[in-house]
Amino acid sequence: MAAIPGIVLQETLRDIALFAEDEGRRPRILVVRLGQDGDDSGARAIATDFADIGFDVDIGPLSQSPYDAARQAIENDVHIVGVSTQAADHRTLVPALIQALKDQGAGDILVVTGGGVPFKDRPILKKAGVAGIYDPGTDIPAAAAELLGIIRDNRKAA
Repeated sequence: MAAIPGIVLQETLRDIALFAEDEGRRPRILVVRLGQDGDDSGARAIATDFADIGFDVDIGPLSQSPYDAARQAIENDVHIVGVSTQAADHRTLVPALIQALKDQGAGDILVVTGGGVPFKDRPILKKAGVAGIYDPGTDIPAAAAELLGIIRDNRKAA
């Protein structure tokens, strides 16, 4: 039986409110475009969708380096960095971002990707530590609910 979108949205909104009550703040995500990936329309759309559903959202500048994205994530005290990608350099830049977070003492900040990630590249990203990979057209309330679960699991493990 498929989930009814309105019910998923209501449950997700409730879960975000509970998260904020438990944590003292809403879940926070930084949406970035790394390297030479120069079109940010998808990243901005995702950022808007997550803000509308109740996340605190930060957006990184275009052509950001993994080190700079890690620094921004730390400075903004985010739970998750969402890398929006359409270019093939995600195979090197996303693992470099995860390493930069670790090098800067923030290995607890999760990294997810979305956009044009070919199936053949997914094992590389998962092995590097990517917590989730989302395709274009992903249901945002369902993705938000999943990310809340990942954040909670990560906090329990820490």
